[in-house]
Amino acid sequence: MNKKCPLCQNSASFFYEDTQNYYKCQNCHGIFVDEEQLPNEKSEKERYELHDDNTEDAGYRKFVSPITSNIEKDFSKEAQGLDFGAGTSQIITKVMQEKSYKISSYDPYFHPCEELLKKKYDYIASCEVIEHFYHPAKEFTLLKSLLKRNAKLYLMTDIYDEQVEFSSWYYKNDPTHVFFYTKKTFEWIRHRFDFSNLVLEKRLIILSN
Repeated sequence: MNKKCPLCQNSASFFYEDTQNYYKCQNCHGIFVDEEQLPNEKSEKERYELHDDNTEDAGYRKFVSPITSNIEKDFSKEAQGLDFGAGTSQIITKVMQEKSYKISSYDPYFHPCEELLKKKYDYIASCEVIEHFYHPAKEFTLLKSLLKRNAKLYLMTDIYDEQVEFSSWYYKNDPTHVFFYTKKTFEWIRHRFDFSNLVLEKRLIILSN
C-alpha cells in the first residue's frame, strides 16, 4: 500500500518494516514513517527531555560548530538570527549570544513564543530538528517565509546515503526521527522552495535565499 509523501505530496511506496513502517518517495527521495505510527506529542516531548544537553560540554559545542562557525563567517553581530527548534539547551543561541550575536530561540515545546514566527531573519539555524518534522512541507514553507532576502538557512541532520543498508542505519532507531533526507531530497527542496543555492557538507546543509 502506498502513502502520500508529507514533503512533496506524491505517492510513496513501502520501503522497510521495523518497529515502524517506512515509505520512500521516488519524487523527492525522502523516507518517512507511516503517519499512523507517529509518536504522540506527550511521548515526543518526554523523549526530548531525556537528552543530556550540557551547553558547557566542549564536545557538544564542537558538534554544533559547523553551524555556529558558518554564522560567524557569513554574518555580522548586528544580523538578526533565529534558533528554530532550540530544544531544552538552546545551545546555538547560547554559543552565539556569548559572541554578542543577536539570536532568539524558538521551540514548539520548550520556547513556544509565537511572536518570533511573525518576524523575518538574516539567518535561521536548525540543528537536529528537521528529521522530527511530521509535516515537512508545512515546516519548510514556514522557514522560507521567515527568511529575509539574501538570508541563509543552516540545517544539520544525518543525510541518508542510499549506499547504506537502512536496516542497520543507527539514525532510524530514535522513534522521534520520522523523516529522513537524501542529497536528492535537498536538491528537490532547493528547487521547490526557490532557494538560490545549496551547500552540503557532511551533516551540514546551507540553503541561501
